[in-house]
Amino acid sequence: MSTSPHSGAQISGAQIRQQFLDFFATRRHKVLPSASLVPEDPTVLLTIAGMLPFKPIFLGQQQTEVPRATTAQKCIRTNDIENVGRTARHHTFFEMLGNFSFGDYFKSQAIAWAWELSTQIYELPPERIIVSVFEEDDEAFAIWRDEIGIPPHRIQRMGEKDNFWVSGPTGPCGPCSELYYDFHPELGDATIDLEDDTRFIEYYNLVFMQYNRDADGNLTPLANKNIDTGLGLERMAQILQKKPNNYETDLIFPIVETAAQIAGIVYKNADDTTKISLKVIGDHIRAVVHMIADGITATNEGRGYILRRLIRRVVRHGRLIGINHEFTLQVAEAAIALSESAYPKVRQKADTIKNELQKEESRFRETLERGEKLLDEILSKVSDRVSGQDAFVLYDTYGFPLELTQEIAEEKGLTVDADGFEAEMKIQRERAKAAHKTIDLTVQGELDKLAETIQATEFLGYSQPSSQSKIQLLLVEGEQVKSAEAGTQVQVVLDQTPFYAESGGQVGDRGYLSSESALIRIEDVKKESAFSVHFGRIERGALQVGDPVTAQIDLACRRRAQAHHTATHLLQSALKKIVDDHISQAGSLVSFDRLRFDFNCPRSITPDELQQIEELVNTWIAEAHTANTHIMGLTEAKEKGAIAMFGEKYTETVRVLDVPGVSMELCGGTHVSNTAEIGIFKIVSESGVAAGIRRIEAIAGTAVLEYLNVRDNIVRDLSDRFKVKPEEIPDRITTLQTELKTTQKQLDILKGQLAVAQADQLLTQAEAIAGFKVLIAQLEAVDPESLKTAAEQLLQKIGAGAVVLGSIPEAGKVSLVAAFSPTVVQKGLQAGNW
Repeated sequence: MSTSPHSGAQISGAQIRQQFLDFFATRRHKVLPSASLVPEDPTVLLTIAGMLPFKPIFLGQQQTEVPRATTAQKCIRTNDIENVGRTARHHTFFEMLGNFSFGDYFKSQAIAWAWELSTQIYELPPERIIVSVFEEDDEAFAIWRDEIGIPPHRIQRMGEKDNFWVSGPTGPCGPCSELYYDFHPELGDATIDLEDDTRFIEYYNLVFMQYNRDADGNLTPLANKNIDTGLGLERMAQILQKKPNNYETDLIFPIVETAAQIAGIVYKNADDTTKISLKVIGDHIRAVVHMIADGITATNEGRGYILRRLIRRVVRHGRLIGINHEFTLQVAEAAIALSESAYPKVRQKADTIKNELQKEESRFRETLERGEKLLDEILSKVSDRVSGQDAFVLYDTYGFPLELTQEIAEEKGLTVDADGFEAEMKIQRERAKAAHKTIDLTVQGELDKLAETIQATEFLGYSQPSSQSKIQLLLVEGEQVKSAEAGTQVQVVLDQTPFYAESGGQVGDRGYLSSESALIRIEDVKKESAFSVHFGRIERGALQVGDPVTAQIDLACRRRAQAHHTATHLLQSALKKIVDDHISQAGSLVSFDRLRFDFNCPRSITPDELQQIEELVNTWIAEAHTANTHIMGLTEAKEKGAIAMFGEKYTETVRVLDVPGVSMELCGGTHVSNTAEIGIFKIVSESGVAAGIRRIEAIAGTAVLEYLNVRDNIVRDLSDRFKVKPEEIPDRITTLQTELKTTQKQLDILKGQLAVAQADQLLTQAEAIAGFKVLIAQLEAVDPESLKTAAEQLLQKIGAGAVVLGSIPEAGKVSLVAAFSPTVVQKGLQAGNW
């Protein structure tokens, strides 16, 4: 039972989470770990809801391994980031506790368990719970009234906007029922307004996914009805811990207190503005810690930009409360300590988290300084008002809050166009809301409409290079067609295929589909949910839906991709052994002609290390290690030390590639059966692609031969041009460089002498001004150094005075040199400043 405050003892956030999971585990729900914040779904940047990991199951495109599940899911939403810290319960990072039924129990049982959990486990007084139902859902209304015993006046019927859940314009949908907690029951039931968030807080949402909506808006009952629920952990903590807002619960407040201590502030004595900043720091740093732990790094686009923006807001709000030194590592440690029991990964990745934070905070502080300089420039150009657009650029690009711009402007006797600023903010906010409004459970176009009528594509390519298949779906420019003729670009979905679909960084196979009447060249294959979509061109004949075809991959291309994929695994192992065991993958590309491996590392790899890595990989290749593929449970694989690849989502049963003694990774790609099949491995380049992210590009197998042939031709050409042996080319180049430098020095001397000679002719143009001689003139086509020499020579000849010379050394460039005598400098004039 609960140790809720209603029974005298305070319950912790960790206990609330565990009691929820335990409650449903005893009711035959499989407890699943939180999915990564980096979702498999390409339609969203981050995991924004507890049900998102189950999208393919709700669509009917993936078979569930369990009929019931329960999770504590990490989520991030930033579409209403401006409300964070200002309201009692808005967050960017939050935990959603959920119980899910995949065609098993439905409405009556879900409602009964929600009530039991609320009143018996969390011991919420029944008289403090109000429920809402969709206005047309008489079934749910009756269950709450007749089976649970809620008085009818405490069951609120709400419209479609509030109580009908949709995944998107089309797809699964259904009514929902929400549970609200009443903070002020003494106000009575006469005028219940669930929009009054000072009195009511929604804490549990039950979605009854029972319909499918088509493009015309028609609702059809689903064959398998599903349950999707979400209970907000932070909201329940606020209720049970009797706090005025989520931020003062034990899930967040220790971070807030840490920030307050750093700033020398006592939270309870702080004004409202200071408390907002402290709450923003407490909220955002939780999001930042979990995002970095899940492999996200700060960049200028996508989820990387969201991370960067959150870090910058933390720094900015620290500055607003008087923290003028680096502090994010301290608040991050507080966040890690709070989360590590439920999410051990944040402690395992603590060094990575802190390194990323330190770099970003340091850089942003420099950016803030540049922003202040820009603001100074803006203020110097306006006479009365800073435009809203300028204020927004300062906010969006440099992290300057409007209030800081206003404060600095006020010191100069200026105002800021706040309305114009809000107009710019509204434009950005609408863009963000449009991107985050719903979770689109549908996938690409016509494929979605037929998802329930065609079978998932079975992949045979691990063991078969060809197969006898049937065309299930034919698309031309995304539109479904029944047939297509020669010359047409088509997308084909088969019932089974040997073609590997692009996944895990490996490109899709190439090859052919052939029938009695047609030949289709396949150029790429992509995965769309449970279907492999073959992109190609009909070379001859005509193709129809239902036609039997022979699917044949290009074996040469497949072998090249396999060599590069297995070489990628060996490369990661070599990096861990030679550079740092904590290195982890941050992205990859495995193609027919090369491989690209991105990894987390705070420094560049030295030439000596690169040579060692290359030699070690080639040693493993020469040793002819067997590459074994095993199918096993995910837990067993991790216990054996298998490394999970970046960005991949794994089911309970996984495929493991094991090169004994060398590498073991979870991987669904295609690989060689023995490392000797790779042939040879060559690193082509190493570079940085983002803060803390390095990239190695390499080649393997026959691609190395092509690489060497190109370079051999270059060496032959240089040998012929220089008339030397290949091994003598470096010495010959060194000799030429030395000769060139000597010649250049001689040329510079001559240019200087020529400039001085030209300048001497200008002495007669010097004018007397206030007792000084001043010479201002232009020389034709003189480089900067020679111009400087000429100015110095002229100054010596005119004595006390100033020389200003200009020249156009080449098209599009202007050189300007000023030289002042000591007597001029004593007057307060400096040539450099001038």
